[in-house]
Amino acid sequence: MTPSPNPSPSMPPDGASAWVEIDLDAISHNVATLRDRVGPAEVMAVVKADGYGHGLIPSARAALAGGATWLAVAQLAEAIEVREAGIDAPLLAWIYPPGADLATAIGHDIDLGIGSIAHLRLVTDAARATGRTARVQLKVDTGLGRGGTLEDFPEVVEALGAAIAEGAVTLTGTFSHFAWADAPEHPTVRAQQERFAHALAHLERRGIHPGLRHLANSAATLTNPSAHFDLVRPGLACYGLSPVPDLAGPADFGLRPAMSVRARLTLVKAARAGQGVSYGHEYTTDRDTILGVVPIGYADGVPRAASSRGPLTVGGARHTVAGRVCMDQVVVDLGPTYAGGAGDVVTLLGRADRGEPTAQDWAGAAETISYEIVTRMGPRLPRVLIGGTS
Repeated sequence: MTPSPNPSPSMPPDGASAWVEIDLDAISHNVATLRDRVGPAEVMAVVKADGYGHGLIPSARAALAGGATWLAVAQLAEAIEVREAGIDAPLLAWIYPPGADLATAIGHDIDLGIGSIAHLRLVTDAARATGRTARVQLKVDTGLGRGGTLEDFPEVVEALGAAIAEGAVTLTGTFSHFAWADAPEHPTVRAQQERFAHALAHLERRGIHPGLRHLANSAATLTNPSAHFDLVRPGLACYGLSPVPDLAGPADFGLRPAMSVRARLTLVKAARAGQGVSYGHEYTTDRDTILGVVPIGYADGVPRAASSRGPLTVGGARHTVAGRVCMDQVVVDLGPTYAGGAGDVVTLLGRADRGEPTAQDWAGAAETISYEIVTRMGPRLPRVLIGGTS
């Protein structure tokens, strides 16, 4: 049976005040959509930051079910968690400090990002100690000014060639990261692609095959086919959100948001006109009305910066947070005719095709980006998994 593209909201876990729904079939759908868009390039699904708040292991499995052939995380501990869950797909991790357990990483066939001579030395030392060849990918700083080789690139390439000749490492890929891919016409985009091409050519001249070449993040995956190379490396788009909201929304790319955030009203009460609401009384009722208390706050990931602006729906009606977001609660002015009561479901985050507030709506209210909205949802909110196999 084909899963519904628009599953109904779940019932909350027993006793839960608020919860997060994750539509695993949406993640699989999104990855399949990206795969079809970029072929013959393959998809390396980025599942870092606990799968962008959607759950590391369920998101990894859903991405693979959708056709991803690689997975990527940032932190080495995340990669080890993926392996310990029994997932054996090719896997890249690129953040690890001195003293990290590289021996375990090498033993788990985790590809390690190399962004400096220091990184290469750490990995080659661990490879010699274990007697195994480490899988590495060279990260080139083409203009972001963050991770990756920059002025030391020629030195790193020379040392890399020697480590390959020794059998300490094998180079499986070469990659970089855009600074401004969400503005496809920005001059840095073309400049970074050119620098990446020069780096690849330098490797070839030194007799080193660059392995799989990847540069495109979600924005470049969706807007810049010339940057697709052998792999694309989408993160946000795998979870159904647009990395270029000023240009197009998720539906325009055929993507389905995978996360919804819901809560149940814990208190509904009458209030007179002129009643101050929440800390600092930044909101005051302008008529006799009904107030509802929603048991979710900034400790759960609701941005305090969205006080008096964050959107939510109750009974299909759209409202805005009344006053300041508190640590554990927000208040909503339900209007004088509200006929519901405690236990009614409130949707803070969901899907536009249901008329629900979206991650981009909250990003606008908090003057941030949708990436931050979904990744900040806290661990005390139980996750309800819909569809998939996990």
